[in-house]
Amino acid sequence: MATRRSFFQKTAGLAGALSLTPFLSRAKSEDISEALVELNRFSPEEAADEDDLWERMAQAYTVSPNILNLNNGGVSPQPKVVQDAVDRYYHLSNEAPTYYMWQILDKGREPLRRKLAALAGVSPEEIAINRNTTESLGTFTWGIDLQRGDEIVMTRQDYPNMIHAWKQREMREGVKINWINLSLPVDNDDTVLKAYISATTPKTKIWHITHLMTWTGQILPAAKLCAEARKRGIISIVDAAHSFAHVDYKISDLNCDYFGTSLHKWLCAPFGTGMMYIRKEHIEKTWPIFPIDKPTSADIKKFEALGTRSFAPEQAIGQAIDFHNAIGARRKQERLHYLKSYWCNAISKNPRVKLHISLKPEYSCALGTFSVDGMDVGDISSKLMADYQIHTVSIKWENVNAVRVTPHVYTTTRDLDRFIEAVGKIAAS
Repeated sequence: MATRRSFFQKTAGLAGALSLTPFLSRAKSEDISEALVELNRFSPEEAADEDDLWERMAQAYTVSPNILNLNNGGVSPQPKVVQDAVDRYYHLSNEAPTYYMWQILDKGREPLRRKLAALAGVSPEEIAINRNTTESLGTFTWGIDLQRGDEIVMTRQDYPNMIHAWKQREMREGVKINWINLSLPVDNDDTVLKAYISATTPKTKIWHITHLMTWTGQILPAAKLCAEARKRGIISIVDAAHSFAHVDYKISDLNCDYFGTSLHKWLCAPFGTGMMYIRKEHIEKTWPIFPIDKPTSADIKKFEALGTRSFAPEQAIGQAIDFHNAIGARRKQERLHYLKSYWCNAISKNPRVKLHISLKPEYSCALGTFSVDGMDVGDISSKLMADYQIHTVSIKWENVNAVRVTPHVYTTTRDLDRFIEAVGKIAAS
């Protein structure tokens, strides 16, 4: 508590680092800081519905006052303090690129690695910093040695980039994908476990597990799946694009072999920042995608050989971690689930509206999906934007046909009331 208060008091004093724009007063910065300090006086459960404090805290973001963004699941906005850090590092780089980038900012990767490892609950020697989940999972797909006929178990609800990667390896090398087709929502762990086990044969080498599904927000029992895979001598790969810094957990809680996430989603880090985890024992035998002189090294840094890239977004991840920690992982999760439940409970009272997500906190958090009887989901999403300036996304993938709604911590219940009213009018029409 004292640490968080000190952090925000210090931040408020640094020339209004949390201010929205240059002309806003220092008082605004102090109000944001005090709101976050006050939130930390409450337990995570108590803080979830403290709308006034969350609304004040939301001023740390620079989101549009005209468009209501309810598609934070794709890419989340960054708080102003993170945007300012990117600008600062970028301008510094331009003063003398080869000096400031390679001799100054590049030295910041190791402290950042330790900071990410602490957030993830694993060793810094198992964490690599990259650009997104696709890069992480692609590294695993192509970097793990497999033989013709070896099998991978995955669901048809997994993310397309990951599906395409495994399909390419299937086409080129003769590995085989055993498909699971989940009927969502599912709020029974045994149903999911049995689906993976039923698709497994003596030739199965890998279970590909999406922790939180992009289409509906369905949370799968990743820890139980990883434990079952380990018991069977099967490698577990976790796609955590949507769950990291969203659901309150550590990578170590999952006990997986491989893990990838995008930090520009729920951590609100700069666009194009990500992280991979590889269990120490697997690093040496996993090939990097980009060429390096020692590809069989046991050093996790071999996966960061990307050539020239911008160090500014990478280094600003540190400010995003500070902001996330200042709110508190559990407090953030409780607020996000509260917001999802708030709009879901309201619109589900309409007999024409159907929810496509469980409201149980162990099976969903911020993401939720709905449809309206007799309407195409694309038309619903388009109408929300055209008539009400509310940005959502329509989902049509396998057996999912719904509108996805994704608030974030800067979203207020007043915002959601606007959305609820719009859905009511659309359903009535």
